Amino acid sequence: MSHTSPHMHAVHDVGDQTELLDLDAEVLAEHLASITDWLPIESSPRGIVDLGCGTGAGVLALLRRFPEAELTAVDSSAVHLHRLREKVAAAGAADRVRIVQADLDAAAWPELGTPELVWASASMHHMADPDRALGQVHDLLAPGGLFAVVELAGFPRFLPEDAPKDAPGLEERCHAALDHHHAEHVPHRGADWRAKLAKAGFTIEGERIVAVSIDPSETDAVGRYALSSLRRMRGSVAPALTAEDLTALDRLLDTGGPHSILRRDDLRVRTERTVWAARRA
Repeated sequence: MSHTSPHMHAVHDVGDQTELLDLDAEVLAEHLASITDWLPIESSPRGIVDLGCGTGAGVLALLRRFPEAELTAVDSSAVHLHRLREKVAAAGAADRVRIVQADLDAAAWPELGTPELVWASASMHHMADPDRALGQVHDLLAPGGLFAVVELAGFPRFLPEDAPKDAPGLEERCHAALDHHHAEHVPHRGADWRAKLAKAGFTIEGERIVAVSIDPSETDAVGRYALSSLRRMRGSVAPALTAEDLTALDRLLDTGGPHSILRRDDLRVRTERTVWAARRA
């Protein structure tokens, strides 16, 4: 599931996000497959569009779920799309994927065909005008087509509540600071998508919350996923943390130090995804 934005990012920011998106796809692959399996598809779509595709977690899941479909992947980041090309080539699916670099906040979208399924994972809340974007998706879809919107409950949690020892509860304080940052800079995160979809003319056919709980015994990527997530959080939350909390966070992020998050055996990925399935009448 993508954390991508339809906007362009600074180069270093995209590079950091690329690693996180790849780890997100690796760790949450089973949960993503459960979402694509759940979608109320009446007949297998021949054309699919992924809006804000990131490095391709949704693209690959949708290609597996719908083996007869061709897919158009849209993102503004050249770095993300380069990584996506590598992935679809490795999967032997390059001939089924059309890649389009575009800013989805532009007044006019590129030609994307008339898909039977549009997928947007963790991208709608980045839109400058989500209501306008929802209207564009409605007009893009084939009559009777399905729009799947997946949104995240923020960054995952990894640490026990009493960790780390020198700053118990640090992760929750980081999340509180990040929530405040997002309220200022990503105002549509946590929007009432059911109401917005209905306003845009969609009929809501289903809503599902996917709870995620994964420990390191299930995948060796949990530590790397935690490290990448906390690194990315640090840039947004550092100004709001106390000096003591920032020092404790940096100890966790120091991969060569004794307190590195990579050395912990008590990590667990905890998060939620909500998915709405909306039909164009």
